[in-house]
Amino acid sequence: MIHERGETFSNEQRIQADTETKRLASLVAAHIREDGTGESSIPGLYLNRYSRIEPSHYSYTMYWPTVGIVAQGKKTVKVGEEETEYGGSKVIVVPVAIPVRMQTVQASPTEPFLGVGVYLNPQKIAALIPRVFPDGLPKSKSYRAKYVLESQPELIAAISRLVACLDDRQDEGLLASLAMDEIFVRLLRSSIGVHVAETALAESSVRRIAEAIAWLQQHFAEPLKMADLAQRAHFSESSFRAQFKSVTSMSPLQYQKELRLQEARRLMLAGEYDATTACRLVGYISDAQFSRDYRRLFGSPPSRDIAKWKQIELSSGMQANANEASL
Repeated sequence: MIHERGETFSNEQRIQADTETKRLASLVAAHIREDGTGESSIPGLYLNRYSRIEPSHYSYTMYWPTVGIVAQGKKTVKVGEEETEYGGSKVIVVPVAIPVRMQTVQASPTEPFLGVGVYLNPQKIAALIPRVFPDGLPKSKSYRAKYVLESQPELIAAISRLVACLDDRQDEGLLASLAMDEIFVRLLRSSIGVHVAETALAESSVRRIAEAIAWLQQHFAEPLKMADLAQRAHFSESSFRAQFKSVTSMSPLQYQKELRLQEARRLMLAGEYDATTACRLVGYISDAQFSRDYRRLFGSPPSRDIAKWKQIELSSGMQANANEASL
């Protein structure tokens, strides 16, 4: 389930947040010139840029445990059947790896979508928890696949400082780690701080579900034995099902299915395999079931979907060449 948390801000804080967001946008624009998502030279920091909207289709991908912020533009993110839109100075926090559908809904060549992501670092977060919660971590009874909240200007400023470290090699080595620590501290002190902390604590339900997810990602083509997976995460089977759905917004079987289908699509788009071969490689034994599940997720049967995306890629390439020729 996607959850939006409210923060109480004064007008002055909102003005500061807007100012910091504009500064962040200029920093991101300076370091990513082409559309797409790219890892930066700072470990754990990535940037993204998209200069056109996608009104008719979603991008299907994995979200890793991340804090992300939109510096310019807007995007929708769909997990399971739940969809949310975020932009401006909103921050999105993903505690565990989940398959998502994304769509850029506000972007243009002159004002592209610009975003920043910082991977949650369990070791860094675990080291900071005792300092932020010296009296112990409060109990949490509910979990979400995503948390969306209005960002405090101080958090946006910390993210800007991290991105600014890309301007100087010495800053990357000396200051980037400090900026990342500040980001995690400010997240831990926010309204979702307990949920961020639980991504790093070995005994927490979130961390145990994350370990089950890691196993699924490595073995998604194998038959799913629920009792074994629950035991691996140290839950009873019924508790595991409930906790898994709470944390990911989908059942373990649905999660496995999306992993299989996304991988099959990747293999076909890369031109490596036809639908029948890709279907077998990801663990399906029935072509008909594969086609039904594929169409339910992606909107078209495999052959039609792959042909459509190859045409989109061809058209995008032709448009890019035309733009270069006009410069």
